[in-house]
Amino acid sequence: MAVTYLIPSLALPITAPAEEVLAAAARQLKRLGISPGHAIQYHIYRRSVDARKREDIRFVYSVAASGDFSVRETERLARAGLAPLLDGEPTVTIGSELLSARPVVVGTGPAGLFAALLLAEHGYRPLVLERGGNVAERVEAIASFKKTRVLNAETNIQFGAGGAGTFSDGKLVTRVNDPLNSYVLSRFVAFGAPAEIMLLAKPHIGTDYLQTVVSRMLARIEELGGEVRYHACVAELCLQSGRVRAVRLADGEEISCGALVLAIGHSARDTYRMLLASGVAAEGKPFSVGLRIEHLQEDIDRAMYGKFAGHPALGHAEYTLSDRSGDRGVYTFCMCPGGEVVAATSEVQGVVVNGMSAHARDGKNANAAVAVSINREDYGGTPLGAIAFQQEIEHAAYLAGGGDYSAPACLLGDFLAAREPRELSGRIAPSYMDGGVRPALPDAYLPAFVTAALRHSLPQFERRIAGYTAPDAVLTGPETRTSAPLRILRNEARVSPTLCNLYPCGEGAGYAGGITSAALDGIHTAEALMARYSCKI
Repeated sequence: MAVTYLIPSLALPITAPAEEVLAAAARQLKRLGISPGHAIQYHIYRRSVDARKREDIRFVYSVAASGDFSVRETERLARAGLAPLLDGEPTVTIGSELLSARPVVVGTGPAGLFAALLLAEHGYRPLVLERGGNVAERVEAIASFKKTRVLNAETNIQFGAGGAGTFSDGKLVTRVNDPLNSYVLSRFVAFGAPAEIMLLAKPHIGTDYLQTVVSRMLARIEELGGEVRYHACVAELCLQSGRVRAVRLADGEEISCGALVLAIGHSARDTYRMLLASGVAAEGKPFSVGLRIEHLQEDIDRAMYGKFAGHPALGHAEYTLSDRSGDRGVYTFCMCPGGEVVAATSEVQGVVVNGMSAHARDGKNANAAVAVSINREDYGGTPLGAIAFQQEIEHAAYLAGGGDYSAPACLLGDFLAAREPRELSGRIAPSYMDGGVRPALPDAYLPAFVTAALRHSLPQFERRIAGYTAPDAVLTGPETRTSAPLRILRNEARVSPTLCNLYPCGEGAGYAGGITSAALDGIHTAEALMARYSCKI
């Protein structure tokens, strides 16, 4: 039987053709004593960029080699540290317990989407409830907010089809070592994402492609017998004998529920409060808050790629930075090459920022979150304390920005010097709402320990990327929605210890940190539900 091994760390010039990459893999196997006449099929599995030497930037490849390896060859591969590739598909076992009604999936972010899709593919006909609108309605609502500054609190960058990730850079990088990682990528490709995401070590889809992908996934769920309802906010759980009997929507409608997959995202604070009031077990958890920093993308490209900056094979440079030399961890998050800083609030009289970019990443500015770790003791350790901590920052930023959803922003030089901020009219134009910012230092809305950590760590990043602390770099804030502020507890069967048919999952439940990890959590939650329940009602 054919087995696939991954041959890693093949560094070649960025201009090397695919044939040269595969030949390098074959030579590597030959050095291990694998016969060159052996019938082996090769294909490029992953590609990353090694820019540690700016004068000699290289692509680093992993190549998959498939063949009928002998016992002796398998032993040689094992001694070389090579193991069989474990890419797979979901493990579906159908249980015997009868559902009293259809399973209900709350939320259409990656966790809810993938959970509902897997359930639909196996005959469970899930009902999917989304508090916001469909993709087209979201696009219209976001454009209207940008123009009128009148917020739609139900359909916006946080709420609606696809969740917060729909209007982001669409990063698919994850630190979760799961054999279904490639499966998630392949499903995105099947619904319209660029095929290159299967190859790149740091894949991204881009908001333009994501909008299409999300719409197609939701349409497929309906084609398979599921139902998707928009503008359907769950306001109450109807409980009976330690289980969720039904959910009641904000308009009063009651919907029977055999099992409830809770994939609400990290910003549904009213839902969090409702769950806590219903006695659902949850705990506060660490999270992060900070700012968005903007540079010219060409400056970042030049600093990281040197003479290779602008090379069509490389695309734009991206970075991940961290510093633990101070009292708190400070790190960059969700870096968006060629992107924009967007208005990401979902609550009236609050300002929140995030980053977004199209697949081409062809905007003038680069932006990234610079976030500071928040510990449980910073907000009293309770779930409600965590929510209040975020809200206080967002409202203070709303006031600092003038009370019309303009964002408070300043030049990096002014922030580091702690001086009165100047007008932002330098080389780098703030991209938030087409420059809809007002000068204000982050001290006006962030806790003192957060600004102190930022002032300590930002200069440390200069050691990694020359020019990172350019005085005219722009800081816009606040970034408060980096992850869920609480965790909705579940046991090994992925069920709430409080309610026997409640399945918390995804980023909003505190079990994921991005699109791919949320999708994986949704898949494994659906697997657990199916292993318990029959698809027959």
